[in-house]
Amino acid sequence: MKAVIFAGGVGSRLWPLSRKNTPKQFEKILGDSSTLQLAANRLKPDFEWNDIYVSTGSKYIDIVHTQLQDLPEEHIVGEPEMRDVGPAVGLMAGILMKESPLEPMAILWSDHLVKQEEHFRKILKASGELIEEDPNRIIFVAQEPRFASDNLGWIDFGEEVVNKDNLSFHSFAGFKYRPDVDLAETYFASGHHAWNLGYFVTTPTFLWNQYKKSAPVVYESLKRITDAWRTPEFARILEEIYPTIEKIHFDNAIAEKLDPGDALVISENIEWSDIGAWEALKEAMSESLEENVTKGNVLIEDSRDSLVFNFEKQLVVGIDLNEMIVVNTGDVILVCPKSSVGKIKKLVENLKGTTHEHLA
Repeated sequence: MKAVIFAGGVGSRLWPLSRKNTPKQFEKILGDSSTLQLAANRLKPDFEWNDIYVSTGSKYIDIVHTQLQDLPEEHIVGEPEMRDVGPAVGLMAGILMKESPLEPMAILWSDHLVKQEEHFRKILKASGELIEEDPNRIIFVAQEPRFASDNLGWIDFGEEVVNKDNLSFHSFAGFKYRPDVDLAETYFASGHHAWNLGYFVTTPTFLWNQYKKSAPVVYESLKRITDAWRTPEFARILEEIYPTIEKIHFDNAIAEKLDPGDALVISENIEWSDIGAWEALKEAMSESLEENVTKGNVLIEDSRDSLVFNFEKQLVVGIDLNEMIVVNTGDVILVCPKSSVGKIKKLVENLKGTTHEHLA
């Protein structure tokens, strides 16, 4: 089985830690490892390094190689320009079509936390075995919801179709990205909705055919690129063609056009968290809502439900902080309520053309 880890985003929701030159997936947010390193290492020992690929931006190739030194250099694929998730996934599907067209492949992301790593590997193994039995389908790996999130995508599933290794695989019924609060509450109570992680297992052949059928213009460009894979012309053709491809999300290009009969869903508690935004990181790192989360030289008193990260030597002191985010990176100090984290991305975008653009 192959695994592709996507590590190309800028991660402006985690600014000022995550920036264009040093995106979040390469930062040591949790302990002494970056989230990219965590994503790769949680696959061991079920995956050899030769089974793992990383998709990233071309300017981050050296960082990936430094952080994952055992990963074969040719398994790091750099996009010359970001064209959203649709072309990125399609490019890797086309490359693996050349390498192992019928071998199961898992699509994964580099900026997530998975606490139940052994259970996660069990799910991937069982999903891979089911794909080997029927290579012409796709299995979505979802997280049992912990609360009614209106910031995440949801996946709807039906009755159990197959049980393998005491894992229940269900029929697929559809997606909903970021429902409103009331709908999220309905989903949470339903018992047949789960958080959609963007994780799935399929074969390169099945996925490549979906691009050919559902996104033919994108497919034709990707085919011209991947036909040159492992030739001296690959880098030139990738640089020439890839930036011309339409920006489109994978869900819009492929997932929403799938025949439901070709898909299965497994919803399990792998203690997954999207740590791509400060409030999500706070939720992932705390045992309860009231608990504070701190990093570095920090002292807080009479505070609740706050995150204070200090990456500098000087002491950061907080008093009477309630539902607050404080981040000190030395050149920037961010202070905002948890409820305002969604405004950070827009603020970073507005730095362009100002005297603070270098901080973006």
